Amino acid sequence: MPFIASLMRRVYLSLSELAWSALFVILVIHLIASYLLFMLAGESDLVGSPVDFLYYYMVTATTVGYGDLSPKSGLGRLIAVLFVLPGGIAIFTAVLGKLLTTIGTIWRNRMRGLGDYSERAGHIIVLGWQEGQTYQTLRLLYAERQANEPMSVLVAKDLPENPASNYADYIRTERLADADALVRAGVAKARAIIARGANDDETLAAVLIAEDHAPNAHIVAYFADDRTALMVKQRRPRVEAVGSLAEELLSRSARDPGSSEIAARLLSAASTDTAFSLPVPPLQTPLLYGDVFLSLKRQHNVTLVGMLSQGVTDLNCRDETPLRGGETLYYISGMRLDPAAIAWARMGDVS
Repeated sequence: MPFIASLMRRVYLSLSELAWSALFVILVIHLIASYLLFMLAGESDLVGSPVDFLYYYMVTATTVGYGDLSPKSGLGRLIAVLFVLPGGIAIFTAVLGKLLTTIGTIWRNRMRGLGDYSERAGHIIVLGWQEGQTYQTLRLLYAERQANEPMSVLVAKDLPENPASNYADYIRTERLADADALVRAGVAKARAIIARGANDDETLAAVLIAEDHAPNAHIVAYFADDRTALMVKQRRPRVEAVGSLAEELLSRSARDPGSSEIAARLLSAASTDTAFSLPVPPLQTPLLYGDVFLSLKRQHNVTLVGMLSQGVTDLNCRDETPLRGGETLYYISGMRLDPAAIAWARMGDVS
């Protein structure tokens, strides 16, 4: 009937516009009223047990209608037809519609950069968007994710939607040096931050803000001007400042053909000869670099190429150089080693 259909539509629209708290109150009122009306109608089978009534109410409201419980009297059936069924269906469809709308809104907000990842931990934040370069960075980060590692978070300026939704979540901001945007990106618990702004000034400003809000994250920043990168290295020891290597690769390749190919393979996640890093845990007994070199080669088929110790990187360590724990080893391998699978205590015995 057109009148009933129109009335049901009005009821549904009114309910769907209510807040969740108001919708819950209406549900409770309708549930209690239905129970009382059936009690007055003498429907003892329906109201004899609260569990049975709740079961009947939900089956009726969701239009499943098993039929194992139903009103027996004429008055009870009128109450079901005129009050319980239309009210229950309207409330149920309103809840379902509101739930779907809420989920859709959350998804659209995330795509538009309005999400909140402040509770995320152990992820990588990428500051800045350059068409092509940043997409490739996010793709490589995604390719190397561990099984339990969360998605990276891209923080960029004024992009209407996430440009790399397959590889990262997105936070939209008006400027990279925005503390609120970094907080929403989960900067407090991030494992690393990559900064590359539209220019060196923007990158430097973003790095300074990131340092203040990410006490434990490793910060990597790209600077087009090598002098700026050198200045940051000298004054900001926490920041790994990266400059352009194009000139070095060109001159080195001219004298040593194939040098650029070696560098590309060492940095490519798709290569079988990629460079990785490995932190050395605290050791009860010091180890010699040469023993660790041989042990890693024999047990894991990786090639050790250098070590970072007390802020100094040495890519041609002597065999007798001691390791006491806290160093970072660099090695070449087809895949990243699992630190838990390395038997450090047995590395001293390589005979």
